[in-house]
Amino acid sequence: MTEAVAAINSFINSIVWGPFMLCLMLGVGVFFSIKLRFFQITHIKQWLFDTVLGSIGKNKSLKTTGKSISPFEAMTTALAGSIGTGNIVGVSSAISLGGAGAVLWMWIASVFGMATVFAENYLGIVYREKRNGKYIGGPMYYIEKGLHNKPLAVLFAVFCTLAALGMGNMTQANSAASAMYEAFSLPPFMSGILLCVMSGLIIFGGIDRISKINSKLIPIISVLYILALLLILIINIKNIPDAIGKIITEAFDLKCISGGFMGYGMRNALRYGISRGVFSNEAGLGSSPIVHSEAAETDPVRSGEWGIFQVFTDTTVMCTLMALCILTTTDSNNIMELCTGPFTAVFGSFGKAFISVTVFVFGFATLISWCYYGEKGIDYLFRGKYIKQYRLIYVLFVFIGSTLKIDLVWDISDTINGLMAVPNLAALILLSGKIKLDKTRIRRKTVLPAKAAESFYRER
Repeated sequence: MTEAVAAINSFINSIVWGPFMLCLMLGVGVFFSIKLRFFQITHIKQWLFDTVLGSIGKNKSLKTTGKSISPFEAMTTALAGSIGTGNIVGVSSAISLGGAGAVLWMWIASVFGMATVFAENYLGIVYREKRNGKYIGGPMYYIEKGLHNKPLAVLFAVFCTLAALGMGNMTQANSAASAMYEAFSLPPFMSGILLCVMSGLIIFGGIDRISKINSKLIPIISVLYILALLLILIINIKNIPDAIGKIITEAFDLKCISGGFMGYGMRNALRYGISRGVFSNEAGLGSSPIVHSEAAETDPVRSGEWGIFQVFTDTTVMCTLMALCILTTTDSNNIMELCTGPFTAVFGSFGKAFISVTVFVFGFATLISWCYYGEKGIDYLFRGKYIKQYRLIYVLFVFIGSTLKIDLVWDISDTINGLMAVPNLAALILLSGKIKLDKTRIRRKTVLPAKAAESFYRER
């Protein structure tokens, strides 16, 4: 039965992640990069100070209002949904299946993905609506209200719900359980039970509890993880030039002509680099605007900037550090060995335990964030009904994901990711005329007053 499911999914995956989808993913990012005049590169200082750096000092941006979460909490929740195991297991998987060259395509996907997620978050603010004094939004709302296409909005909501159960749930649970077994020989079903209990306690508290946990958990574990990666690279600094050279040369490997017009090596590097890059930063999937639309933020530009920072942190920084650590310390094709190899090589048994716990924590943070995305899909489809029933099903899938074979879980997640992205990417292109950056707005030092900003962008 498992073999049959794997075969069917493999066939669907070859279509979903074929040349068309790869070109669409990159093409949308290229389109918005040109439209926004490569804002994500030319205005790095602005979006850094408009987001996290500005929040540290006197510019506290916007505070929460009763039923709203802060932009920082929205970003950490979105970052928790994307940072997850995609930065560890996802990078390892990309290198294992696509070679070192996959890393270059992850970088490219990251740069253009920043423009894509900017567009998503921008439209999320423009087309969101209020219900019971609380903002709700996301692709299903800008598809319905902007394109006036209810069937396409419903299709996105269905795929979003399925993606939450797959990529946001089973993949994370599987990676977390595998890591705990690798380090502590803890049976997967035990990890599954632990994750079920932990996630159940959080997700039944809704977005407020999820955002509060992630705003505290993600910064702490991310800093510890980055420090460990930097130490590994410092110790293996002499191997970094060779690793970078390998990334560049293998990204354009044309040796195997039988692989098609790009060659087998380049085709795999491109496919797994982009698909794992998207898995990691979620640009184009439409998940980020779901949570950012609920923030106490009325400026679409600033909301887009938070999205840029999210992708930058997720892929440009963390995925790059992990990839370099793997390529400078480990020679293996096994995904879990690639995950733990750099840490074991430098820190011994402690390193293996550290990365296993890190994968577990990241997986847990992603689990609780993606439950909320799935909830929003259910909420849109059934207008607020069956949320509790969905949460129960979600917790059950945590246990199922913990005990499945890792290859099958990743393949299914890849398929659903691609299906979720199609209606969202189509909507972004069709609504691109609504996304504009005035020169005076780009150079602004402060945002417009809340009501003025909202009415200004709705008129556009």
